[in-house]
Amino acid sequence: MTRTRYRLRWPIAAVAAAAAALGTMTAAAPAGAAGTGTTAAVASVPLPPALESIRAAEATRIYGSPEERPLDQRKTGLISLGDSEISGEGVGTYESPTNGPSNWCHRSPDAAIHRTGIPADLTFNVACSGAYTGNIRIGGSKQYADELVQSDSLAIKARNTRIKMVLLVAGANDDLQFGPVMTDCVTRYVLSQGTCEPKYAPGWQARVDGLVPKVEQTVRDLKTVMRDAGYADGDYKLVVMGYPSPIGPDFNDNPNFPGKLICGGMGYDSDTKWGRNTAVPAFERGMRKVAASTGAVYLDNSRLFQGHEVCMEDTWARGLFIDLSKPGGIDENTTRQSFHPNKSGHAAFASCLTQLYGSGLREASCADVNSSGTPTLFPVAWDDVYRPLRNEATGNCLDVNASESANGTAVLGWDCHGGRNQGWWYDSARQTVHTELTQDRCLDVPGAVYQAGKALIIWNCGGAANQKFVRDGATLRPAAATGLCLTQGAAKEPVRLQTCNGSANQKFA
Repeated sequence: MTRTRYRLRWPIAAVAAAAAALGTMTAAAPAGAAGTGTTAAVASVPLPPALESIRAAEATRIYGSPEERPLDQRKTGLISLGDSEISGEGVGTYESPTNGPSNWCHRSPDAAIHRTGIPADLTFNVACSGAYTGNIRIGGSKQYADELVQSDSLAIKARNTRIKMVLLVAGANDDLQFGPVMTDCVTRYVLSQGTCEPKYAPGWQARVDGLVPKVEQTVRDLKTVMRDAGYADGDYKLVVMGYPSPIGPDFNDNPNFPGKLICGGMGYDSDTKWGRNTAVPAFERGMRKVAASTGAVYLDNSRLFQGHEVCMEDTWARGLFIDLSKPGGIDENTTRQSFHPNKSGHAAFASCLTQLYGSGLREASCADVNSSGTPTLFPVAWDDVYRPLRNEATGNCLDVNASESANGTAVLGWDCHGGRNQGWWYDSARQTVHTELTQDRCLDVPGAVYQAGKALIIWNCGGAANQKFVRDGATLRPAAATGLCLTQGAAKEPVRLQTCNGSANQKFA
């Protein structure tokens, strides 16, 4: 069926704080997919007069008359709510009037909700850059004078169309204050003031713990809005989607790396590691908790941009961007597009959402596989699949040296400590072994040299034969040379290939 993108005249939330402009990213929750059955009669709760007037005017634009129609006589729709991560901030093309000067929602015609393969007649994007949960919930506050509270926009759309999916990405502008933190980290780098991790790491989990109940209540409010509009909970999908990290420390592996200034990767390398390895995963775990406690569908995108971060070869995110095109000089809106998904990033979101919608899963993760450029949905949450591989002889764990994820980093046996550099996931479908540090680095036999004594490394995942391994009992063997086994010598030495002999130092469990 033909899909029409409906450009709202009442964009949704308030302008972000000055710092939030530079990195406001939030987790989103797509809401329910329509069930196969439809209800002939409308049993919605009447809207307040002001909202009813807006609804009737919109119905007239869509259908030619103002009445509220039975579900089976309506056009189908998809809708996204939340903050800058899903509004389209960072894409660079924005719908009027959301590109200033009095409204900075920065909704893009290329936002993910408009680009999925989910069959729908109309798509609505009411997310707004800078939004916090108070701009979304029932009885919340407007971000701008010409904006509705996002739950009010949902109430209108749910009465004028048959909503199949509600997508929510929210929370990063609440306790987390992701934008101001990002701004501070970049500022400290530019002014050589030292790393920001020591400043924020000690209280980061407490921030996540503080925002979780606010997002939970937001999800419950959206469910209430849908019930008041005459929907049963099973009539649509409500999806909570998480954030991918826009930055990472592996930009030097880009053979065409032009320098941080040119590609916009302004920040200390250790801060990018902290963001990828600690800050974003903590937020993801919070969003997963939200979905589990509210019955929403959960999409873990925390690893989706790995291999596509700022300054990488095929980036899915915009780096530091200073917009001087607007009158009035430099202000809090000058850098607001920085460190957000670009057009390719929203295409990746759209692909993941399409796969999730048709999967029937309540929880799933999405990532690019072997640098294909096409996201793949996995029926797991990433937190559940990575685990240590402990050597039977030494008691050491398979370890990526010094927690570095650059191409060529050695793989050792090391004291087990539960760090991400000792977490591994064996993708049995592709026979690849991924380090928990990044979805984009795999266990690798350098140069495809299959001989006794060859030391193992990690390398950019590409699906080549030298990155394929088979699990045979407790042993791990190159698929191209199954007579060789990963072998741990003395403690804290590199892991090497040796002829399989059944010894304990070739067994990892």
